[in-house]
Amino acid sequence: MNKEEIPKSHPRYQSLVTRERIVSFFKKGIVVSQGLVAQGRGEAFDYILGEKSHEFAIEAEKVTIAYLLLSKKPIISVNGNYVALAGEEIVKLSNMINVPIEVNLFHRTEDRIDKIEKYLRSIGAEKVFGEGCKKVYLPNLNSLRGIVCEEGIFSADFVLLAIEDGDRTQALKELGKKVAAIDLNPFSRTAQAADISIIDDAIRATKNMLNFLMELRQKDVYDLKSIISSYDNRDVLAKAFRKMLKNLESASTKYI
Repeated sequence: MNKEEIPKSHPRYQSLVTRERIVSFFKKGIVVSQGLVAQGRGEAFDYILGEKSHEFAIEAEKVTIAYLLLSKKPIISVNGNYVALAGEEIVKLSNMINVPIEVNLFHRTEDRIDKIEKYLRSIGAEKVFGEGCKKVYLPNLNSLRGIVCEEGIFSADFVLLAIEDGDRTQALKELGKKVAAIDLNPFSRTAQAADISIIDDAIRATKNMLNFLMELRQKDVYDLKSIISSYDNRDVLAKAFRKMLKNLESASTKYI
């Protein structure tokens, strides 16, 4: 089944379209089989959250844009799933504020990095760090997962990432970098380690950030710093857990 064959009246239309998109990028060699599992896990959490962007997610998305605008060397770190889900939105965000993209993979192969980089460039990405960059190892992550671009993640002061491995997120934090992480699972090590935990679907989150960029790009430094200083990530995570609990309790009452 492709997107055109899915009736828009189907109650699970958007979810089915997203699944087909992930599968199509799997066939292109951009998403790996493990990424299909990750997508299913994220979708399960999105069910519990009601498949919408809640106020706690919107708050995290807004502060992420403030950080991207204020940071000296911000970067957007992408993997196969994030590119498959929100490639066009990532490219728009990157180009609008001249923030580079780095292809950084858990299941790393030169071929897949090359495919992702070529895809991003084909949809308009202006600055992408891929297989051709000068590579270095994160000193506190001893595996292929620690390979990063010297001019990219290694020298960045702020990293926006999505659907990421917790070890790598923690390693970035230990190097003094600020990290914003899009992750539908607030229990994950990534969400727990990040400075900004965006508990939202990757597509919705990136679209929301584009909207905030239009709002905040004209703000002065004082206003942006005020947005950042008022942010409390522990409170955001607590609100996400409470929303999940409330939705589960509400669902359970139907059977009492």
